[in-house]
Amino acid sequence: MAIAKKPAGNKANKTVFSCSECGTQAPKWAGQCGDCGAWNSLIEDIITTSSGKNTPPRYSGYAGESEVCNITDVSVIDDVRIETGFSELDRVLGDGLVQGSAVLIGGDPGIGKSTLLIQAIASLSQRVGTLYVTGEESLQQVSLRAHRLGLSTDKVRLLSETQVQRILALADKEKPGVLVIDSIQTVYTDQLNSAPGSVSQVRESAAHLVQYAKQTGTAIFLVGHVTKEGALAGPRVLEHMVDTVLYFEGDASSRFRVIRAVKNRFGAVNEVGVFAMGDKGLREVSNPSAIFVSRHETPVSGSVIMVTREGTRPMLVEVQALVAESHLPNPRRVTVGLDQNRLAMLLAVLQRHGGITMYDQDVFVNVVGGVRVTETAADLAVILAALSSMRDKPLPNDLAVFGEIGLAGEIRPVQNGQERIKEAAQHGYKRVIVPLANKPAKPIKGLEVIAVQRLVEAIEHL
Repeated sequence: MAIAKKPAGNKANKTVFSCSECGTQAPKWAGQCGDCGAWNSLIEDIITTSSGKNTPPRYSGYAGESEVCNITDVSVIDDVRIETGFSELDRVLGDGLVQGSAVLIGGDPGIGKSTLLIQAIASLSQRVGTLYVTGEESLQQVSLRAHRLGLSTDKVRLLSETQVQRILALADKEKPGVLVIDSIQTVYTDQLNSAPGSVSQVRESAAHLVQYAKQTGTAIFLVGHVTKEGALAGPRVLEHMVDTVLYFEGDASSRFRVIRAVKNRFGAVNEVGVFAMGDKGLREVSNPSAIFVSRHETPVSGSVIMVTREGTRPMLVEVQALVAESHLPNPRRVTVGLDQNRLAMLLAVLQRHGGITMYDQDVFVNVVGGVRVTETAADLAVILAALSSMRDKPLPNDLAVFGEIGLAGEIRPVQNGQERIKEAAQHGYKRVIVPLANKPAKPIKGLEVIAVQRLVEAIEHL
C-alpha cells in the first residue's frame, strides 16, 4: 500500500509560546522566560509552517541581489535628511528624517501620536510623496481630523488596510517617500494564524515593513501602543528592528507634550522635543525653559531652579519639595519626575554629611511641567529644595543650581557644565551654584558663579 506524500505547499499549524519581552519562542508554557528572565511573559501563539520554499519579496526599488563585498568598496554618501515641518521633531530625529529609516513612536492613548503624524504628513506631502495607512480609524475619521486641524492635505494619500502584504503591494505602486502605519498592533500577515497584535504578528509584520524601507529607501513611521507600565506593547525585539524609538510623554491634565528619543541610529539619544496641544493640533515650544519655570512674584520656600540637559539642549526646570511632619511609622518618600530611590539616598547623605535629619518627616519632590529628569545633576537641587521647605526659608528667585552629590558628601561635576551656566545667564539668572570642576575659566558678565566642593559649602552659602 502506497503512502500519499504531503504536497509541498501544504501548511501545518503549530502552537508555541512567545515571550512578549524578547520574542523568544518555547514549545511549552513556563512562568519565566528562559532567555531574558522575564516573569509571566510567555503568550500562546499559533503559527503556520510551510514546507514550500519561502522567498522574501523584492520590490521595484530593490538594488539587486545580495553579495559579499569589501567595506572599502562601499560608497559613502551623506544622509539625505527630510524636514518634517516641525523643528522639534527634526531635532529628536537627528536634524530630519533619514531616507530608508524606520521610526517607532509609542505613547498613551489620546496623547497625540496620530495628530502629530497627520500634521507632519501634511507638511511632507508638499515636498515628497506620502502614504498614510490607518488600521484603527476609518478614512472619514482621518479626513475629519485633518479638516478640523485646518491642514492642507490635497496631496496626502490615504489607505485603510491591515494586511501587511496588501499594504506593501499598494505602497510599491504608489512609491511614497514617507509611509505611516497607524498602528503596528493592527497589522497582520497571512503567513501566521495568530490574532493581530500578538507577539508573532507584530514581529513578522514589522520585519516586512522594515525590509521594505531598507530595499526601497522609504522612510516609515510605525505607531505603537504602550502597556500600563508605559513600555511599548509587543515583543522587545520590535525596538531592536527599527532605527529610532520615540516615546510620547505627557500628563493628561497638561497641554504640554514631550517626545523623547530612547534609541536613534542617526542622532543623539535622550533628545527631547516639546509641544503644546491646542485646538489646532500640536504646536512647537521653541523655548521649553520658559514653560517649565514658574516665575513667582515673591520667593517661596521649597522651590529651586536647576539646569538639566536633554540630549544636546540645556534646559531650565523647577524642582519643588514639600517637607512636613510625619505621623506614620515609616515616613513617605514620594517623587514625581525623579527616581524615588535616589531621593532616599540623598536624604541619608544630608543626614550624614550635612547634620540635618528628616527621618520623622514626609518628603515630597516634584519636577514642574511633567518633565522626567533622569540625570544625577538634579541631586543638589533636590537637597536644597527639601532643606528650604523644611526650614521654611525661600531661596532667591535669581538662583540656579546643578551638581551631582556623592555618598561621601562631595559635589561631583556634570557633563557640559559651561553650556548649563550660559543657559542660566541667558534667562536672566544672577547666581548659580555649581561643582568646583564646572567653574568657568573666565567670569561671565552679570552672573555670580559659586563653585562648591562639598555639600556643607552649598548649605553655608544659602
